[in-house]
Amino acid sequence: MTINAATYPIWQNAQADPATTATEKVPTPMTDHALAQLAAGGDLAAFEEIYGRHHRRVYSLCLRMTQNVAEAEDLAQEAFIQLFRKIGSFRGESAFTTWLHRLTVNQVLMHFRKKGVRLEQTTDDGETPVQVVTGTQNPNQMPVVDRIALDRAIGQLPPGYRTVFVLHDVEGHEHEEIARLLGCSVGTSKSQLHKARMKLRGLLRQQKHSR
Repeated sequence: MTINAATYPIWQNAQADPATTATEKVPTPMTDHALAQLAAGGDLAAFEEIYGRHHRRVYSLCLRMTQNVAEAEDLAQEAFIQLFRKIGSFRGESAFTTWLHRLTVNQVLMHFRKKGVRLEQTTDDGETPVQVVTGTQNPNQMPVVDRIALDRAIGQLPPGYRTVFVLHDVEGHEHEEIARLLGCSVGTSKSQLHKARMKLRGLLRQQKHSR
């Protein structure tokens, strides 16, 4: 039997507690995987539910990577267009949020390639030891004022530096995965991160002095 919104509604009733009457059943939201299956079958209501759940996360990621509101809005829209086209390929082998995250990152990277953004090529033997910029290892736990300063500084980074910094220090990707995403060597990823952190250190110092 074909699954559709009529036979498999987005909001299902949870299994009732023995002490709970039929009229007191609490609705339980469907999983992302179940919604994706419905959307793949052409259920627009299911896709709208996915959009409602995840569009803020997708837009935030696009904004962090581009530091441009207009570009982030366009790219978030493009990401959901791609999601609509490819949602049937989601098999549930990883979390839906992980799958959507990678789809969004790929969309932003494609945008960068069209703009001619390039990473500086560095051999593995010539990579520079990575030095940590204090306060950037977990931006979400920084004081608000420091986080605003960091966001402003990230926006001043060259696109190649910013891409690697966001993927590694903000999104938590390992260098091996970044290298696969960007089509570069692990050494290049490490070098770009090191240079991004050094550049950020100087920009943050300038902001501190200006205050």
